[in-house]
Amino acid sequence: MKIATWNVNSIRQRQTRLREWLEQHQPDVFMLQEIKCETDQFPKKKFESLGYHCVVVGQKSYNGVATLIRSPFDVTCTALPDATPPEGGPPAARYVEIRAHHMILGNLYLPNGNSGGEAGYALKLAFCEALITRAREFLAAETDFILAGDYNICPSEDDFAQGALLPTDALIRPQSLSAWRRLVWLGLTDALRALHPTGAFYTFWDYQSRAWERDCGLRIDHMLLSPRLAERLSYAEPDSAERGADHPSDHVPFVIQLKD
Repeated sequence: MKIATWNVNSIRQRQTRLREWLEQHQPDVFMLQEIKCETDQFPKKKFESLGYHCVVVGQKSYNGVATLIRSPFDVTCTALPDATPPEGGPPAARYVEIRAHHMILGNLYLPNGNSGGEAGYALKLAFCEALITRAREFLAAETDFILAGDYNICPSEDDFAQGALLPTDALIRPQSLSAWRRLVWLGLTDALRALHPTGAFYTFWDYQSRAWERDCGLRIDHMLLSPRLAERLSYAEPDSAERGADHPSDHVPFVIQLKD
């Protein structure tokens, strides 16, 4: 079973490239973030023609998540329970969750935390707390699950190039790293680090300062697996070559394979 996640940074700008990638790699499940369109503007028909059902939680101009899947499924959540919404507004389009293949698949776009001052950073930490709570519930119920997407956290020094981030960046602030550790220490497995314990495996290169050409990247797109699913893990790598394609997203797909 092949599962992929990709922050596409605007589905309307990337839909042709995404379709080509799907035709080449044919994942069973594909979780997309930052689709940057309202739900009814998502180009479902283009992906349905490839055999995918689409579950979309959109938002005008920014955010937005979508899960593409070939098999039957049930939608379990269209927002992360207990996550704090922006002040004076509805929950941001940052989470969608389905049940398929006898597991829960949570697709998330965690707030960056670098904008909006301390209030913006507090939203990031609140989302982390809600995610920890959700994972605890699944573990208590002995539910198999994957939490995948753009976490906007670099868990270790191996996960960002030298000079790519200031020490005060929200991606590596102590509270962000503490939240990551608390989530993983519940008993979850970081898919990439399970198979590649050390070394640079980036999923994001900024558009600025020739970051791709200098390989000045970050690993911020992750999949966390519950214990039984972690035992089935056989492959986990980012498709780094996609960053060198024409009109790329600043992120690349991250792909895992589970043994049947």
